[in-house]
Amino acid sequence: MNKIVESFELYGKEYRLETGELAKQTTGAVLVTCGETTVLVTAVVSKQEKDYDFFPLTVDFMEKMYSVGRIPGGYLKREAKPSDKGTLTARMIDRPIRPGFPDGYKNEVHIVATTLVCDGQNPPDTICVAGASAALMVGGAPFEGPAACVRIARNVETGEFIVNPTYAEEEASDLELTIAGTAEYISMVEAGAKEISEEDMLAAMTFGQEAIAAFCEKQAEFLAKVNPTPMAYTIHAADPCIAERIIPYFDAMSAALRDADKLSRVEKVAALKDQIKAEAFDEDERAAWGSDIAAELKKLEKKAMRKMIIETGERADGRRPEEVRPLHIVPGYLPRVHGCGLFQRGQTQVLSVCTLGMLNEWQRLDTIDPAEGKRYMHQYNFPPYCTGEVGRMGAPKRREIGHGALAEKALLPVLPSEDDFPYAIRVVSEVLESNGSSSMASTCGSTLALMDAGVPISAPVSGVAMGLIKEGDDVVILTDIQGVEDFLGDMDFKVCGTEKGITALQMDNKAKGLSVEILAKALKQAHEGRAHILSAMLETIPAPRDTMRETAPRIETIKIPVDKIRDVIGSGGKVVRGIQEETGASIDIQEDGTIHVGATTGTAMEAAKAMILGIVKEPEIGEIYDGEVVGIKDFGAFVKLTPGKDGLLHISRVANGRVAKVEDVLNLGDVVKVTIIEIDPKTGKISLDRIDKPEAPAGSASAEPRERRSDRDARPGRSNREGDGRKPRRRHE
Repeated sequence: MNKIVESFELYGKEYRLETGELAKQTTGAVLVTCGETTVLVTAVVSKQEKDYDFFPLTVDFMEKMYSVGRIPGGYLKREAKPSDKGTLTARMIDRPIRPGFPDGYKNEVHIVATTLVCDGQNPPDTICVAGASAALMVGGAPFEGPAACVRIARNVETGEFIVNPTYAEEEASDLELTIAGTAEYISMVEAGAKEISEEDMLAAMTFGQEAIAAFCEKQAEFLAKVNPTPMAYTIHAADPCIAERIIPYFDAMSAALRDADKLSRVEKVAALKDQIKAEAFDEDERAAWGSDIAAELKKLEKKAMRKMIIETGERADGRRPEEVRPLHIVPGYLPRVHGCGLFQRGQTQVLSVCTLGMLNEWQRLDTIDPAEGKRYMHQYNFPPYCTGEVGRMGAPKRREIGHGALAEKALLPVLPSEDDFPYAIRVVSEVLESNGSSSMASTCGSTLALMDAGVPISAPVSGVAMGLIKEGDDVVILTDIQGVEDFLGDMDFKVCGTEKGITALQMDNKAKGLSVEILAKALKQAHEGRAHILSAMLETIPAPRDTMRETAPRIETIKIPVDKIRDVIGSGGKVVRGIQEETGASIDIQEDGTIHVGATTGTAMEAAKAMILGIVKEPEIGEIYDGEVVGIKDFGAFVKLTPGKDGLLHISRVANGRVAKVEDVLNLGDVVKVTIIEIDPKTGKISLDRIDKPEAPAGSASAEPRERRSDRDARPGRSNREGDGRKPRRRHE
């Protein structure tokens, strides 16, 4: 294939699609560019069908540090484990691409997006979806596209929407909406916002859908130039007799599904499926049709659940569509931790724990993203035991990273600034029991933990997951979906926010033809669900606690002149380390002279502050100090006034009367009360006088002359002429 290029401008930015020159052994490869940000997206489709009961799509996003002109950190100096941002981007590509393949297609598909250039202005993530769509279609894969993804921001001053904002435009926006799909429908939504209304969010989504259609049109023009040859493929079709033998068990499946207890329901459904396999199929048929039988049994379960909701308006656990499961909320559940909250909704239970630390404990990021790090960290853990299963524990999976990021995004808009609350904040949500909506439970649990820790958030945040059952023109929107409604339903729509507005949103849609009217209804119903949950939360803890727990660090901020920073740090950090070791406090020094002092006790805090202020304070004549003797010389003692600042107490001022040796009066480590009597204006050297001088030890003064005479007489080259009776020779006679 010859090199084919399509360049175009949309919404004020330049884009480019290119194929035919790079990675020509792939099924399809497209170089996609926005500004100077360039990503190579490749797609490979295997020729063999796999015996899976799912579509085997894999998406990898490769962050190359050379794309931003940096060498990777760490010992190996090469890219290794994907960053959380890279993992989230891979998920973002997967979600709108997966629905575009036909049901029953089981060939493996691998999409790889590699960042070649990142210009520091245009993010590389959204253009990867268009690149993946184009790469699949260039290769003739059975993909129903084009598909595209856009990010929508909003100019706070003018209220105008911005498509694919630069990092600077995004920073100044009160909305970050990432939306993907085709010209006909939306398949994926991610959003973070500063408490915007449902109406504004809906307007942004509508605008985003129009922008997606414009990008799909440009992609279609590019593909028309390529004129790809569709690949031959087969759609796996099960033997029709499998469904015929299973459908008579429809009523039994409907009965098995009507159980509010998850484990009991799962056991009933599993037992029924085993019964169907044993009664409807012989051993040879079970061996030959294993995955097909499993797929048809899943279809039976799905059909029974959906019909029950559509026809009766009743859910598996007996709830109405808009009803929230019973709530159990306990703030301050654990002792000693800085803050925590137990949040349970039905059979989903999450324990969120908040830990406060110094700002220098923030998370540093080694990624292609311009952000150097983050001060607020939310982490979500989903161990196997929370669903009653056995499994391996290890690094967080993509789902855990995604759910953690959503809850983090939901709380960011309400956190206090660093100036008002100079702490690094980490919240860990442990899912102890799960039956759907655990990410929203972790959002609510995080709010409880922050409030229990005394973090002055501007408003509490709650979250709820919405579902959808759509059969033709029949549509039912479900509030607070449980696991079976997520797996067998058409939509997973998570909405977080305060009483004032939305702070985060995420949607995965399996139903084509999702209209704006349905989205509007879902947002309204979600608002009602969030309000109900928030009201229950505020009954247990109405506001952030006035005081932090005794185990939490207290952090105070002081400001010193920039030219005094080196004095506080000391050579090789000796001074600041000494303060920390002596007081037990933690000290974080900023380049502008801001110093954050943290300690778990007020005594340590005040001691550290006093030592720092003592260092930076210019000494004045007449000031009095209780100083430690840190050095002794023949001519006097050096007394430590503050860390890094000493003064000289001359031997003539260590006691009343004449002293032969300083050691007769002072020893290293002694603490003496001194006053400043002189400061050299050129060198800054400090002279001290001792207050409340003791009397010189008896015999100390008289011994000095003898010692001096003895030393003088014993000097090398000096003879004792008086001893041999000779008259000393006089010079210059």
